[in-house]
Amino acid sequence: MKKASLFILTVCSMLTFGQKVSDYKYISIPEKFTTFKENFELDMVLSKSLKSKKYVVLQGNKDQWPAEARDNSCNVLNADVVDDSGFLRNKVVLQFKDCHDKIVLASKGASNIKDYKEGFQDALKQTFVALPVSYPTVMAVQTETKSIEQVKETPTTEVVASSTSSGSTASKYSNGKLNLQKVQIDNSQFILVRPDSSIPYATFKETTKRDVFRVKFENGDTTIGYYENGNIVIEVPAANGGYSKDIFLGK
Repeated sequence: MKKASLFILTVCSMLTFGQKVSDYKYISIPEKFTTFKENFELDMVLSKSLKSKKYVVLQGNKDQWPAEARDNSCNVLNADVVDDSGFLRNKVVLQFKDCHDKIVLASKGASNIKDYKEGFQDALKQTFVALPVSYPTVMAVQTETKSIEQVKETPTTEVVASSTSSGSTASKYSNGKLNLQKVQIDNSQFILVRPDSSIPYATFKETTKRDVFRVKFENGDTTIGYYENGNIVIEVPAANGGYSKDIFLGK
């Protein structure tokens, strides 16, 4: 039970601290960026860009935010624009921090335009090159960190039951080359992970079609996967533009 509990703790830590900006759906923009005396409409420029990349922008009264953002701050990234200007150039740093105040992404931009408003806006636009499109996957599921002793005391029977609730009684799968374990995160998503690693080989998030999932690999590539005869099938893009099947048999 101790090994299983420690494995679950490792997975939860990875989900909370190992995410990228694209894993998030919600991004909060403050009413005022602390290093700027004037706004220069940077919030409007940032909001427009975030929306164009499929993020849901949160501003103003938190009571009016969607429930999943309002009730769990770890579902939200906090944006900030930092004045990093030099002697001759307007420079900014676009930062995104998670609920633990950890920087998930920092992107720098600079402009030769001397006018402050136009220059700062131009510099901010340069930072958007590093901003990926939103592709929400596994979100953080708790706002407070449990101690190792608390995790040890958590019964493991719930985890075993949840890992068998998505159409297959097996928790281990193999394609003949890789041996992976399936871990159910919640009712809508699960991961396949190597026994000797805490980083998921692939993350599966359900779609509107039963037993069909959006799949995101550890390197960031995406595809689709589905259940077939109790096995997990992943469609792998081929060089000719087609797809091949990678079939993981339940063991």
